[in-house]
Amino acid sequence: MSRVFNFSAGPAALPLPVLERAAAEMVEYGTAGMSVMEMSHRGKAYQEIFVRTKQAVIDLLGVPGDYEVLFLQGGATAQFAMVPMNLLGEGGKADYVNTGVWSRKAIAEARKFGTVNVAASSESTGFNRIPGQTELELDADAAYCHITTNNTIFGTEYPYTPDTGDVPLVADASSNILSRPMDVARYGLIYAGAQKNLGPSGVTLVVIRKDLVGRARGAVPTIFDYQIHADADSMYNTPPTYAIYILGLVCDWLREQGGVAGIEEVNIRKARKLYDCVDASDFYTCPTEPASRSRMNVPFALATPDLDATFLAETSAAGLVALKGHRLVGGMRASIYNAMPEAGVDALVAFLQEFERRQG
Repeated sequence: MSRVFNFSAGPAALPLPVLERAAAEMVEYGTAGMSVMEMSHRGKAYQEIFVRTKQAVIDLLGVPGDYEVLFLQGGATAQFAMVPMNLLGEGGKADYVNTGVWSRKAIAEARKFGTVNVAASSESTGFNRIPGQTELELDADAAYCHITTNNTIFGTEYPYTPDTGDVPLVADASSNILSRPMDVARYGLIYAGAQKNLGPSGVTLVVIRKDLVGRARGAVPTIFDYQIHADADSMYNTPPTYAIYILGLVCDWLREQGGVAGIEEVNIRKARKLYDCVDASDFYTCPTEPASRSRMNVPFALATPDLDATFLAETSAAGLVALKGHRLVGGMRASIYNAMPEAGVDALVAFLQEFERRQG
C-alpha cells in the first residue's frame, strides 16, 4: 500500500490509525457478529458506541452541562437554514459577519426567514482578512450573531472570539473544530460538518445552549426542529450510524494526541512551517493578511500561473495530492487539518523549495 498525503479541503484525510481500526472492525464489530453499518441504531451494541462518542465530544470540546449535543444530517448547508428557522422567530432579525462563500450562503438562507444585518464584511478586500471586533456593527436586538470561524476557500480564521454581549453567538466551525481550544460557553450554538476535522461526510455536529432549544417558528417542519432532535437524543430518525462511529474513533485518536491542546501545538507547527516557506520566497505568495491566516487552509500562488499545471502534475506524482486552489480564487491550497501528519507538511515544504529552485 502506498498512501498519498491528501491536502483536500473536504472530504479530507482521516488519521491512518482510525482507518486501520475501522478496517479491522468492518466485517464484525467486537462480538456483535455484524458490521456497525448493519446495526440497529436502537440496539444495545450501537447505543454503546453512540453514548461513548457523544461523551467524547463533550469531553474534548469542554461542553458545559447546559448544552445539548446533537448528531444531525445535511451538513453545514442544512444548518444555514435550521439556525434561522429555530432562532429567528417571526419577523426577527440577526447579525451576520460576511467573510466568504459559506458566510454568504448562510446569509442568503437567513434572509428567507427574516432580516439580516451584515455586521461586517471583508468582501471589499477579496475576503483576505477577518474583520476586527471594533469593525462589528452589532444590533443589540438581534436574535443572534453568526460567524464562520474558518474560511476554507480564502484561508482565513478568526484569531479571536467576537464579543456580542447578550446576543447569542452562532458559529459555523466546520473546518477548524477540535483543532484549537474553544470556549463553548461563549457561544449559543456551534455547528460543524464532520468531513474536515471530525470524520467522514454524512454527520453534522450541533452544540446548542438549552435555552435556545424550543424556539422554532410555528411552520418549521418537524425534522428541522432542534427540540425534536434534543428530545430524541438525535434518534428521531435513523442517524448516520457509521459516520458517528468513525467520529468516535477520531475522538479516540485525538485523545491519544493530547486532546485539543496537544493537537493545537502540532497545528501551530505545521502552519508555521508552510507559511514561513511561502513568505521566505519570491516565487510563492500568500494572499491572506498575516493576522487572519488560517492554520487549517493555506492558499498560495505561484509567481508564474503558467506553471500551475506543471506544479500540480509534479506534486501528484510525488504523492502530494489535492493542492489545486478553489475555482473562485485559483492558485493552490494546502488543507492541513488535524489528520495531516507533520511529515506531510515537511514533504510539501521540501517540494516547494525544490520546485522553486528548478523553475524560479
